[in-house]
Amino acid sequence: MKLAFILDHLDSIKTYKDSSFAMMREAAFRGHELFSLQQSDLAWKGGETVGFSRSLELAKDTDKARNWYRTGEPEEIRLQEFDAVLMRKDPPFDMEYVYSTYLLELAENRGAQIVNSARAVRDHNEKLAIAKFPQYTVPTLVTRQEHLIRDFLAEHRDIILKPLDGMGGASVFRIHSADHNIGVIIETLTHYGTRTIMAQRYIPEITQGDKRILLIAGEPVPYMLARIPKPGETRGNLTAGAIGVAQPLTRRDREIAEALGPALYDKGLVLVGLDVIGDYLTEINVTSPTGMREIADQTGFNVAGMMMDALEKRVVL
Repeated sequence: MKLAFILDHLDSIKTYKDSSFAMMREAAFRGHELFSLQQSDLAWKGGETVGFSRSLELAKDTDKARNWYRTGEPEEIRLQEFDAVLMRKDPPFDMEYVYSTYLLELAENRGAQIVNSARAVRDHNEKLAIAKFPQYTVPTLVTRQEHLIRDFLAEHRDIILKPLDGMGGASVFRIHSADHNIGVIIETLTHYGTRTIMAQRYIPEITQGDKRILLIAGEPVPYMLARIPKPGETRGNLTAGAIGVAQPLTRRDREIAEALGPALYDKGLVLVGLDVIGDYLTEINVTSPTGMREIADQTGFNVAGMMMDALEKRVVL
């Protein structure tokens, strides 16, 4: 296959833990041709979405090499000329990201295979998408109104507040009914009632880990990554110091994954990261889900191989 990866700058990639790198390495091992581009390399020109793409070669010992890649000169290529284009740009999901999804959707209309589907990414806010599956969620409120948040806190007494556009645990607060900073936290997160946020009942099982369950082409990877918060933390994010421990899926994990997998795949979401705490779905990650390297390193299961199998099947179909 001829594969293009839309990424942050290659120098920013931490090869020892990056899922995009795991996929590129697996693709190169199978003999596929790799190209890289950044968001700024996308353009609509002459009625086509093009990418100013660079051929990408990986060093033989990529895990140890400081200079793990080599790229060619930029080449203008219509996106439908690739067998698949993997959109792996990290959030924030700002307006530039939205503009990129418009360009990618135009390419899809010309026959390009975009992973994940541009429209589906745009339609599935990673926090709010859980509202499509309320039977699996903890009590949740989405609003910008302070009195509704205070009512929710009075009912549940221990809650989590978070912005709808955050990542990596940024600006996530846990507040109790006796907290002395309730007002300022709500004002800060909602920007005095001008920004919508999410409130969820606190789930005590966070101490056992914020579980990342990967779905590939609608099927769950048999292991999940439990991200266990460091002492004194309630955020199960690796960037916030959590420790990732790969574990087999529980019965409830599998129930949620098997219920959501086909529905999300039908929308064009080939690679999805579900976040589950205890028995509850808390987020649906569709932009650049991670966890492949940690699961593979700890269990031996080739997650990137499963992803390449799915891409090869889609191209053949």
